[in-house]
Amino acid sequence: MPAEASTSRTPSPPLTERQEARRRRILHASAQLAGRGGFDAVQMREVAESSQVALGTLYRYFPSKVHLLVATMQDQLERMHGTLRRKPPAGDTAAERVAETLMRAFRALQREPHLADAMVRALTFADRSVSPEVDQVSRQTTAIILDAMGLDDPTPEQLSAVRVIEHTWHSALITWLSGRASIAQVKIDIETVCRLIDLTTPER
Repeated sequence: MPAEASTSRTPSPPLTERQEARRRRILHASAQLAGRGGFDAVQMREVAESSQVALGTLYRYFPSKVHLLVATMQDQLERMHGTLRRKPPAGDTAAERVAETLMRAFRALQREPHLADAMVRALTFADRSVSPEVDQVSRQTTAIILDAMGLDDPTPEQLSAVRVIEHTWHSALITWLSGRASIAQVKIDIETVCRLIDLTTPER
């Protein structure tokens, strides 16, 4: 399907309970295959077989492997968000809490490097046809950061800082996965960029 046609997709109606269960099986199969062998191990036919859905049905949910893996990343971030809500980050300042949150998320990805690599590669390969899925990843990441900040109604300046933090976190993932940055360097970069939060947050 041409990218121009895909970008005009209308919002899908809410999934039924059965459809949602099927979607969850698909995402679980995707994560398992990626966790074992990375991006190349995620083949749509194998995902369909593993999740017990017809191949045509799989393509109706996810038009390509990139769509599927970006959706898998959103699902993984959503799971992380639930864990973080159950055990909120410590820290006296918003910057410290966000830095701890992002490092906890980073370490969760570190435990499954093949899965992390597959999801990040999918984000890198995503064109405009995958914009809705990429936007969901961005919204989920933003929600995680805002929760750590303790903000329900951020200012434009704070949202701008959050976007810069998201970009830095994503870049840190890429440089770590490619072997060009150590965990220690990633931590320093994350802590440094998170100081933007204190600069945009008025003292109470």
